[in-house]
Amino acid sequence: MSNYVYGRNSFFEALDNKRIIKAYVLNDKEIKGRGIPYEIVDRRTLDRMSSSGNHQGYLAEVKEYRLSRVEDMMKEKNGLIVVLDGLEDVHNLGAIIRTCECIGADGVIYKSHHSVKVNDTVAKIASGALEYVKVAEVNNLVNTLKMLKEHGYWVVGSDGSAEKQYTDIDYDMNTVLIIGSEGKGMSRLVKEECDFIVKLPMKGHVTSLNASVAAGILLYNIERSRN
Repeated sequence: MSNYVYGRNSFFEALDNKRIIKAYVLNDKEIKGRGIPYEIVDRRTLDRMSSSGNHQGYLAEVKEYRLSRVEDMMKEKNGLIVVLDGLEDVHNLGAIIRTCECIGADGVIYKSHHSVKVNDTVAKIASGALEYVKVAEVNNLVNTLKMLKEHGYWVVGSDGSAEKQYTDIDYDMNTVLIIGSEGKGMSRLVKEECDFIVKLPMKGHVTSLNASVAAGILLYNIERSRN
């Protein structure tokens, strides 16, 4: 089974990681002699193959993304894992994976059902980060959180009703950061597994942030706290 990636960054990250099965490009100036099969096509073909996405002249059929195990993400000290509780938007998933790569997070976990999954659009939004970030798909988030807690992780969730601000916690610990769904936030059972619940200050009329924006703020605050 294979997937498709498009856009320059995603294309060349896949090329560097030897995952390209076949490339489709407007010209071969940058890939000639790179040892991959390719076909020069017109822009209309790339538009069609990418569903009118911003392909920038590059599209490739790639080997299926290999999902990781949760155990492969765990660390003994200052681990950082992001758990997505019912996220539904592919753009949010791609943006969160990109931020996780930039911040050096150890992995992303999401549910195998009722949740967005890795696909070619996610790969495009992640802008190559999917080649480096470990991603795991699990059947039961609550059981996964319990297992992580048994291995020394502390679970931090975000909710507008929390008493603590997101800056009130010392994150010098193995941390699981929960990002809830776009509409409902964290589910009740996942919320019950949180050791800390924090909030982002909201001073305007809108009461919530986009999930990927909130994740970015929370992740960089963890980095700031640790340094």
